[in-house]
Amino acid sequence: MEPLLELLKHYQNIKVIDASIGYDAYLPLDLSVTNAELASIGQSTSDFEKHIESFLMSNNGKVAYGGYNEKRNLYKRSEIFNDDTSEERDIHIGLDLWIAAGTQVLAALDGSVHSFNYNKGIGNYGPTMILQHHEGQHTFHTLYGHLSLESIDGLEIGIPFKKGQTIGILGTPEVNGDYAPHLHFQIIIDIEGYFGDYPGVCNKKKLDFYLANCPDPNLLLKI
Repeated sequence: MEPLLELLKHYQNIKVIDASIGYDAYLPLDLSVTNAELASIGQSTSDFEKHIESFLMSNNGKVAYGGYNEKRNLYKRSEIFNDDTSEERDIHIGLDLWIAAGTQVLAALDGSVHSFNYNKGIGNYGPTMILQHHEGQHTFHTLYGHLSLESIDGLEIGIPFKKGQTIGILGTPEVNGDYAPHLHFQIIIDIEGYFGDYPGVCNKKKLDFYLANCPDPNLLLKI
């Protein structure tokens, strides 16, 4: 049986946000602890949103992307990642696509709704959808975080979606965990019993496990 990662590499022409935007309008965004420029940005969500908008406008881009296996200071403001019971979680294990609220979110591949949830709280996913996919004898999942509430309203487990079909839209900071609008996109091999949720940030001790269980989403997107 061919390994799942090799199968994922074969997929082509995959988009998970507004298919009309070409990859030539995508710009890499560094949010790592090594980026000294971030220290000059204000602490509010609106300050960060303005920073991303300015970054895109200055560079003639429409989407800022990146963040897989990236150590960030972004999570220090949230107790979700700093609960005093374990090592701080600060390494991002999905891919972020930063663009305006209301942008269409698309199914990466043919699949069906595995689960969904409104994950409330500062730093959390907000409205979240997980799709289940089958490739040969493999089963895996894709997670779409920071959606609008309308995206999961009336949703049901098992509803099928085709590759490229709109599954929702991006939410505003009021519902998306208090982030500048963006999609958190993540591949998950073993969902480990989670429902409508799965860790998108881990600590160094568990990094090897999560990198293996959540391979780089760019295997699919090929930005």
